[in-house]
Amino acid sequence: MKLTEKQIEEIADNLDCGMRCFYNLKTGGIKTLLNFDSWIGADEEPWEEEAKEIDENLDDYFEFEGFETHESFRIMADFAERIDDPKLQDQLINALNRPKPFRNFKWQIDNSGEYRQQWFDYKKMRYIQRVKEQIDLNGKDFNE
Repeated sequence: MKLTEKQIEEIADNLDCGMRCFYNLKTGGIKTLLNFDSWIGADEEPWEEEAKEIDENLDDYFEFEGFETHESFRIMADFAERIDDPKLQDQLINALNRPKPFRNFKWQIDNSGEYRQQWFDYKKMRYIQRVKEQIDLNGKDFNE
């Protein structure tokens, strides 16, 4: 089985939303679950059937991993370093060096006009790279 670009993008989008993504190595299907570690107190009932299917057939699935907090911070810093507007670049770097850097960065980006979409595009590209890296590192699983 080989993942299509559309499937890779779907996995990247779901990881960005904080979901857990599993690829069925036999069928090529994708299953997505809410990440209950991130959504403490969320209702698990709607996800029980999917979770049970994955647990009972764990060897058939490959779980893609999103970014750890420090990696997400690095992505924001990398983006800030690429900005061609010196004033916004300073604001983003300053936001990352203050308490609550994720919230401060988000506020700056949300109020940055055209750079907001550039941020979303950059972050998506990094998630797609992450998914492709995991495919490459685990190539034997995807080429059976």
